[in-house]
Amino acid sequence: MVAAAAVILALAAGAPALSAYQLDLLTQMLTYAIFAMSLDILLGYTGLPSLGHAAYFGLAAYATAIISLRLSVPFALAAPAGVAASVIAAALFNLLALRTSRGYYLMITLALSQLLWSLAVSWTELTGGDNGLPGLERPGAIASAAGFFYVTLTVFIVSTLALSVLVRSPVGYALKGVRENEGRMRALGYDVWKYKYFASLVAALFAAIAGELFLYLNGFVSPSALSVTVSAQVLMMVLVGAAGTLFGPILGAVMFVLLQYVVSSYTQRWLFVIGFIYVIIALYAPQGVLAFLAERLRRRTRRAA
Repeated sequence: MVAAAAVILALAAGAPALSAYQLDLLTQMLTYAIFAMSLDILLGYTGLPSLGHAAYFGLAAYATAIISLRLSVPFALAAPAGVAASVIAAALFNLLALRTSRGYYLMITLALSQLLWSLAVSWTELTGGDNGLPGLERPGAIASAAGFFYVTLTVFIVSTLALSVLVRSPVGYALKGVRENEGRMRALGYDVWKYKYFASLVAALFAAIAGELFLYLNGFVSPSALSVTVSAQVLMMVLVGAAGTLFGPILGAVMFVLLQYVVSSYTQRWLFVIGFIYVIIALYAPQGVLAFLAERLRRRTRRAA
């Protein structure tokens, strides 16, 4: 916690000295970190794998962009409406999806994401089709790169604290129990379905918040925000960082953005290179980079003792 607080203070203090591009890069890291933590609530803490988490991320962005650009609704109303659209979609979708087992849940979430992607591509009059919806401007107070960075940093801190409280609460421990053994939790009197439903809504809420930040960072949304590629990327962030820990997905998100920035400057096939790196990590650090580093630190401590 002390190290995390020091990093946050360093970011806040050093932001004025950074260029607009560097600030946008940091903002992207924080945005993906929130997105990855949201999926970790499902995968790492509740044991529900999802290949369609981009549905809530992209739906919030699209809903806000459509409301803002098509209906000329101000930011103060459009942004909450976009988040609400994703949470409502999750509430309706998971009424049925959570009746399935974990393997089937993985596939049905993929189907939801693909359905929304198809609508975004084909409903040209509303969504702009493959061209997306460009031209969304940030309000004056956060129009600058620095201003939006500080807003994103604040949202990241609040989101991290809120999720930390959740996973350390009795509800969080119940979610871990569902992940480990659903049958035993039912035998103890827990309504497993309600806990999974609650986790799915929390995950959708924070994925939607990340989608809003992504939208206002770029001023643009396209069908790619709903694609299976984005879902796979955030899934890899969680697995590579370390599922079941909030800091692990944050580390995975930072690694992904940095790798994308470095590798894409040398080759257009950056996804292939990053995929190869992820395979190496999966072979030598199957529990995630965070768990690997923690184990190495424990070994050094034992040797020093």
